[in-house]
Amino acid sequence: MTKPQGPDAFRPPPGGLSQEQFLTVLSREEAVRRFEAALGPVPLRRERVALACALGRVLAEEAKAPIDVPPFDRASVDGFALRAADVLRASETAPAVLRLNAEAIACGMMPRLEVAPGTATPIATGGPVPRGADAVVMIEHTEATGEGGEARIAVRRPATPGQFIGFAGADLARGETVLRPGTLIGSREIGMLAACGLGEIEVYAKPRVGVLSTGDELLPPGAPWRAAAIYDANGPIVSAAVAENGGEPIFYGAYPDEEEALSAAIARAFAECDMVILSGGTSKGAGDLSHRLVAGLGSPGIIAHGVALKPGKPLCLAVCDGKPVVVLPGFPTSAMFTFHDVIAPVLRRLAGLPPREDAAERAIVPVRVPSELGRTEFVMVSLIEREGGLAAYPTPKGSGAVTAFAQADGFVTIDSLADALPAGAEVEVRLFTPHLRTADLVIMGSHDLGLDAIVTRLTAAGRMVRLLAVGSLGGLAAARRGECDVAPIHLMDPKTGLYNRPFLTPGLELVPGWRRMQGVVFRPGDARFEDRTATEAVAAALADPACLMVNRNNGAGTRVLIDGLLAGAKPDGYWNQPRSHNAVAAAVAQGRADWGVAIAPAARAYGLGFLPLAEEHYDFVIVAERRDRPAVAAFIELLEDEAVAQVLRELGFKRGEGA
Repeated sequence: MTKPQGPDAFRPPPGGLSQEQFLTVLSREEAVRRFEAALGPVPLRRERVALACALGRVLAEEAKAPIDVPPFDRASVDGFALRAADVLRASETAPAVLRLNAEAIACGMMPRLEVAPGTATPIATGGPVPRGADAVVMIEHTEATGEGGEARIAVRRPATPGQFIGFAGADLARGETVLRPGTLIGSREIGMLAACGLGEIEVYAKPRVGVLSTGDELLPPGAPWRAAAIYDANGPIVSAAVAENGGEPIFYGAYPDEEEALSAAIARAFAECDMVILSGGTSKGAGDLSHRLVAGLGSPGIIAHGVALKPGKPLCLAVCDGKPVVVLPGFPTSAMFTFHDVIAPVLRRLAGLPPREDAAERAIVPVRVPSELGRTEFVMVSLIEREGGLAAYPTPKGSGAVTAFAQADGFVTIDSLADALPAGAEVEVRLFTPHLRTADLVIMGSHDLGLDAIVTRLTAAGRMVRLLAVGSLGGLAAARRGECDVAPIHLMDPKTGLYNRPFLTPGLELVPGWRRMQGVVFRPGDARFEDRTATEAVAAALADPACLMVNRNNGAGTRVLIDGLLAGAKPDGYWNQPRSHNAVAAAVAQGRADWGVAIAPAARAYGLGFLPLAEEHYDFVIVAERRDRPAVAAFIELLEDEAVAQVLRELGFKRGEGA
């Protein structure tokens, strides 16, 4: 990446920022108060822009419609104008066949022929709806036929009166307010303004926000991966969050912890932008430069460095010569929570936007959630519908997880004076989206690539699926509490050697899934493992004190196999206990361990050698009283689907008995 060339880099004051200031951790409320007080009133500039340049801008004046929109009844899709009664019972297996009229309606063309019963007229998006028609079907839901020697179509979906028709004046009436001041102009708003014939609008000047990522370990997305590196997620996600909150993000790149280059980049962003946001380099390590460089930007400088938040304690807030400058924590989840909680309100004021109003739901927390006393903590949760209301289930993701926000519905706040949320506590969940849609099917337990094939097909059929990877034991506990419908597990009972069935309790049933071959994984060419059986290879590994293993977590079926192989031995690496097969394979592939036990697909994905050991049973615990629910029944049916079976074969799995 080419580093920006800007004005001469500034230099931090002699001696740098005092350690005492960094160690002063403020409460969230006090940090926000000081930050906003130092920033003071924010003047908003206006400008008039052409409609073509209005995307992402904030409307500064009321916009009214000079005409009716639409001016006539028109089709909103390409397809066929027809009578809804003619296709009331149409389906994929029993389509309704209609005769085509001898005209095709395009935009700007007035229809000549009436749509009589049993007929349809081709119509383009925006074309006037002909007399007699009360619905339009999409062309994708039809098929041309040649029955009876006449042009006909087979309609595979039913239609309702008014479907895909925009009625005259239905959108806007002449003189009606189209948009109000403070509206963020997106593509939909552009369409509304254009439909009214408005060629330019008055907007607030959009604040320019400089975004920089810092860290020696960062790579830009798309670059080849290298050892010990991570891809920069903060730059793109912070830039997107800035845009979502009315700013114009200018990404200056990701910089290593090298003072001269980073100093020049910060100076350039500060000179060119209304606000600067960095991520990383805000802790007190020797390589963390960001907060020290920010201290030299202007007066009054750093307002708060260290806020009693979890995640987000290293947050650094500064106001330099009237400009807000922020250093977010490096972990993505920490960065996003602190951005939305502390920075977004300031940015929205700069952009002329009203405060963001988050939707909320009341829910019960089914498990105890520990917290650190003295810090306001944000805990991401997934909402699950159960008897009596919603359950807020904490997502098992840390502050370094980039997928946490996508997998959660919202978050709960634990007060700084509390050391936990007790199980059964009623809480307010602030949602990440304006509306909550609860899942048709809740799956909690151990994740597997084969499971993805089933979930993909369920979602394609219109079912909302909530999938929480909480491990076999976590899924089993959730099923017993009635918080999920299906719990994928692979647990071996050490007393009987049987998988899964010994763990069932009243009210739970077991549906067979598939079998996954487990074995010893190692780097190809290692003479301690090549051309041996799994048992021989483990014996050779135990005989070599330098041979480092990687274990599995307690409670995993794989752990039982490993302990049996070791016969009481605890070699170096025994206490390294990741929770997934992929984590084991990654440790071996990257040289952090020499061997471990994982499933064959994980070994194949990482290019490792594999010595077969035993089949692992990956089955599904079903809450018995929910077995007949449509989504649960559809899940069980897909276990016998041939397309799913093909995916399993490609992964190297095979169906279990009765599946």
